[in-house]
Amino acid sequence: MTPILLIEDTPSLQLVYESVLRNAGHEVVSAGTAAEGLSQFRAQRPQVVLLDLVLPDRSGLDLMRDLLEIAPEAHVIVITANGSINRAVEAMRGGAYEFLLKPFNEQRLLHAVETALADSTRHKGTAPTGPLAGFIGSSPAMTQVYDRIHSVGRSMASVFISGESGTGKELCAQAVHAASPRANGPFVPLNCGAIPSDLLESEVFGHLKGSFTGAIADKPGAAAVADGGTLFLDEICEMDLNLQTKLLRFLQTSTIQPVGAPQPRKVNVRIVCATNRDPLEQVRLGRFREDLYYRLHVVPIHLPPLRERGEDVIEIAEEALARFSNEEGRAFAGLSEEVKTLLRAHHWPGNVRQLLNVLRHAVVLNDGPLVTRAMLPREFQPQAGAAPAVPAAIRTPAPAAGGGLDGLIGMTLAEIERLVIEETIARHDGSVPKAARVLDVSPSTLYRKREAWNRS
Repeated sequence: MTPILLIEDTPSLQLVYESVLRNAGHEVVSAGTAAEGLSQFRAQRPQVVLLDLVLPDRSGLDLMRDLLEIAPEAHVIVITANGSINRAVEAMRGGAYEFLLKPFNEQRLLHAVETALADSTRHKGTAPTGPLAGFIGSSPAMTQVYDRIHSVGRSMASVFISGESGTGKELCAQAVHAASPRANGPFVPLNCGAIPSDLLESEVFGHLKGSFTGAIADKPGAAAVADGGTLFLDEICEMDLNLQTKLLRFLQTSTIQPVGAPQPRKVNVRIVCATNRDPLEQVRLGRFREDLYYRLHVVPIHLPPLRERGEDVIEIAEEALARFSNEEGRAFAGLSEEVKTLLRAHHWPGNVRQLLNVLRHAVVLNDGPLVTRAMLPREFQPQAGAAPAVPAAIRTPAPAAGGGLDGLIGMTLAEIERLVIEETIARHDGSVPKAARVLDVSPSTLYRKREAWNRS
């Protein structure tokens, strides 16, 4: 059994807590600062941490976020003299296991610690390992993802999922929900990038009949529908700044106020969010609130791109081939060795979503028994190369003698758009997400356009 880590900067209280815990038979390691506490946490990897929220060198809440990022399964019991409900909500939202308000008696302290230890012991060594429902692949990169999902599932901590478009962020959010005590509650996904900004507040928090033009009936928002379960906010970085302020207030108070409602109401919701952008870059650009980022970014989960998952690409392709063959009434038995080699070598800018499209294409237009190269889309054929070819008519025009836009004259607007997109992707080493940031659009927009061009 690892020792309990006590992080408390008041020497007299540190001695009191140590004495109570040791008299009850617990081993204790103490620290008086956040820096020392973080060092001891890394060295000891305790199951339970007692953490004072007011430390001389750093906020206890900030430290707790670092501890849970290192070990999401740790049980952190926070201690504070501040008895406001907002402080308690903030700690629990941040992933705290329990909340103790000073002064408290030794029975209260021991009960909290022993409950946390019992819960930690009950789950230790019994958590399932390996792929979760919906996921396929056993690469080391994905094994780390599975372990983190299992660890964080039991917590109330907010989860921030990142990864390129097509890596399975909603699938990951569903897995976090399924691994949590809220699994029997609702899972409510909301794509912040697909809803007009003027309607997003109503979609999240709801509205009352007559509160604005077109509100012909009461509508519960996603936060109310998710009460008792999980609210998944996809493409969170696309959310309007004004609504980010209201979301922050919701996270601080666990209350919602539908548009037109006179009074707020309490809800019990766990937040999981995702983005295919770099959230810190969005903070730097002023498009995402820094305080909201730190409120949401408690336990990060990064989904690796398909090109970094080794043999997972073959596992996924074979499973998809069997499933699509059954759905379409085809008689495919497997992939040819040449196709396996091509799939391993491909860059997969659209990740798993693109791979599934490739297999669906092959199954719909052919009928086995093996998938051969000739059955794959154009970009896998010898003359196509790894990237979609740009027709000669829209290749980069030679600069006009006087500079300017003369080289574009005579091209259609659609041709110019394709030229700009393909050139931007090429100048960023084929990275669609990087090109999307430069062009200020969602990567999914570029993937859709390229897929359409491939079909034309």
